Amino acid sequence: MINPVLVEVTRAGLVESRHRGTVAVALASGETLLELGDTAAPVYPRSAVKPMQALATVAEGAVDHFDLEDDEVAVMCSSHNGEERHIQAVRSILKKIGRQEADLECGAHWPLNAAAARELARQESEPAAIHNNCSGKHAGMLALARLMEVGHQGNIAHDHPEQIRIREVLAAFFGALLGEAPCGTDGCSVPTYALPPSALAAGFARFGAGEGVSQFHAQGARTIARAIATNPFMIAGSDRFCNKANAHCGARALNKVGAEGMMCAALPERSVGIAVKCDDGASRGAEVIMAHLLAAFGAADPTDPAFVELMTRPIRNANAIHTGDIRAAPALIEALSGTGQSMIA
Repeated sequence: MINPVLVEVTRAGLVESRHRGTVAVALASGETLLELGDTAAPVYPRSAVKPMQALATVAEGAVDHFDLEDDEVAVMCSSHNGEERHIQAVRSILKKIGRQEADLECGAHWPLNAAAARELARQESEPAAIHNNCSGKHAGMLALARLMEVGHQGNIAHDHPEQIRIREVLAAFFGALLGEAPCGTDGCSVPTYALPPSALAAGFARFGAGEGVSQFHAQGARTIARAIATNPFMIAGSDRFCNKANAHCGARALNKVGAEGMMCAALPERSVGIAVKCDDGASRGAEVIMAHLLAAFGAADPTDPAFVELMTRPIRNANAIHTGDIRAAPALIEALSGTGQSMIA
């Protein structure tokens, strides 16, 4: 099956590039509200499922046990820029749980934020694991090891007790499919499981609504959703779609990006979950698709000028000249013309 073109990139009115992809929108029951493309083919959600991975730690009682603040909970779910606020939050978690930066097993890379990377270079410092965009998740995993009273070394391994516990949480939201899902290794070295976008959408609906899961998991999910809604910067950072969308939507939606053109969202008020995957791995395409879906299903205000720029992103060159746009393709616009509105009504 050839997936439809969902996003176009224009220059002087001419379509210069196209992004094909899949979209699944589902209720917590698993009922499908919208499908575009092959939503049955497994995809790796990558970092999009970090809120569920962090839930293993939160549901274990980490917030009360370690007196974690909401910004620290949010950074455990993040793919952060490595800006100062992110680094401070991760260091605070490590201090509270009695661990060191050297205990992080995510690997090192330069901060994603250019200014943060330049500042690190100016200090003649090399990037460390704490600058990895996944360091918050790994700090949360170290907290989980403390609560489970298991050794933290090698906690990235598929058979480590932590990863088994995280897998149990993922299965609570995504169901029996997880047991048969292809398993790869993510960029930060933890397991990542490939699932159909339809299953990812239903799982995110359950996460947001707290339906179809234990009260234990539902309460933890609410804690995480509140932390992200009140600290949207911590989930990504400056000039990133995730924190802009989360700041705009507030409690109406939790958005989370994943690598290779993956993005998921939970809309708690409507018990709706969304999964988006761009075939070519382009995050710019996934972001425009998600912005349109959030507006269509009532989580965002399409008349807000700041959000309009997320739906149709202007392209400017080095002289700030508006050269084109990243916009929804006709197939996406047509699919959304009545879908969201009919549900909202």
